[in-house]
Amino acid sequence: MTANTLVRRKNTLSFGWGTAIQAILMLFGLGLMINRWVFGLGATTALSDPRPWGLWISFDILAGIALAAGAFTMAAIVYVFNVKEFHPLLRPTILTGFLGYSLAILGLTVDLGKPLDMWHMIIYWNVHAPLFEIGWCVMTYATVMALELSPMLFERLNWNVPLKLIRSISIPLIFAGIVLSTMHQSSLGTLYVEVPDQIHPLWWSIILPPMFYVSAIGAGMCMIIFESTISGYGLNHKIPVKLLGKLAGWIPYVLGFYLVMRFLDLILTGDIGAMFAFDGPSIMFWVEILLGYVAPIVFFSMPAVRKNRYRLFWVAFLGVFGLLLNRFNVSWFQLEGAPYFPAWQELFISIGLIAFAMFVFNMAARFLPLFEEH
Repeated sequence: MTANTLVRRKNTLSFGWGTAIQAILMLFGLGLMINRWVFGLGATTALSDPRPWGLWISFDILAGIALAAGAFTMAAIVYVFNVKEFHPLLRPTILTGFLGYSLAILGLTVDLGKPLDMWHMIIYWNVHAPLFEIGWCVMTYATVMALELSPMLFERLNWNVPLKLIRSISIPLIFAGIVLSTMHQSSLGTLYVEVPDQIHPLWWSIILPPMFYVSAIGAGMCMIIFESTISGYGLNHKIPVKLLGKLAGWIPYVLGFYLVMRFLDLILTGDIGAMFAFDGPSIMFWVEILLGYVAPIVFFSMPAVRKNRYRLFWVAFLGVFGLLLNRFNVSWFQLEGAPYFPAWQELFISIGLIAFAMFVFNMAARFLPLFEEH
């Protein structure tokens, strides 16, 4: 082992204020979650019967699952389309996806009225309900991603027998993950197809399921660039900018296809005029479209942007922002119901879940062969 490797290994295992802050926020969020489980929703949220879904659904579940779409997208790029040069991005991306789904599952445990009854879904089947399909797919896909990540642990522990077993079924696992993600990413849109009279026409559509799916792919690719840049600086492991730039070059096609779907739908439904109403929803619509979709399409089309790590990061941030704003508009901002603003407990539970995801990624990068050079 060279001296440089020893220095890098020592820096990797050292802990700073960032890790301490993550741990504090995570534990504080856990305390609030326990308080909610013990004393109920009324003690911890601003939710009500007229407004039963709020921040936890919009952010932890809808946005969290959509931003985790980079996992199945990268798996498809590497194994289906056989673009092997992206293999260094695979494990960090799948771990990010797994943590996104973990946030969604943990968010459900605090949002459901009776979280201890979650197991009822396994026993009592309602095959006509979108939530039934979403619940089963999320549960199954989280298991698939855990199996996909298990080789890191087996390699670290030198467990050759289970490692060989997992590698023998890796391709079926990858394909299962792609199919499951396709199903529930679109089914999340199906939830809101069922409430056409409660969502503003600029966001409601009969084709919400495919639009949710396509937008998740585009935002998931942006999330790969966003996460890779942050973890690269925080953990002293930088993905080659050429690789991120090539990935960015594909994003305009995905986001462009999404915009075509969305504007064609508005034209065919006759709601295109609502864009020019100059009211609150129309302004929010243009903020979402111009910043979250048009700007990434334009900037990612520029070679100068794709060759610069900082520019890639900020444009990817806009893509992530666009997805977040879209999901918030559909499920909260443009959804009819009682006035609602999250209680401070709701905010800090979500912050604690983010800190949990960052802490786990941090620990995995330090102690497991997460990156290819390990």
